[in-house]
Amino acid sequence: MEIKVLGPGCPKCQQTEKVVREAVAEAGVAADIEKVTDIMKIAGYGVFGTPAVVVDGEVKSVGKIPKKEDVKAWIKK
Repeated sequence: MEIKVLGPGCPKCQQTEKVVREAVAEAGVAADIEKVTDIMKIAGYGVFGTPAVVVDGEVKSVGKIPKKEDVKAWIKK
């Protein structure tokens, strides 16, 4: 599983990355988590608001810090 946290590094983006990492750890799921800060790469996902979360190529959240429970639901197999 591949999870990308999209954002330039603002406090909300940092909090989003923290929530995603905690949710993955708690769920016991194997996932590669990548922080994407390049604006052109972020725009390539069709995302124009940050923070955003992409799970296996699918945009799951844009413009807000997701709840840990939401992240867990996205990563369940």
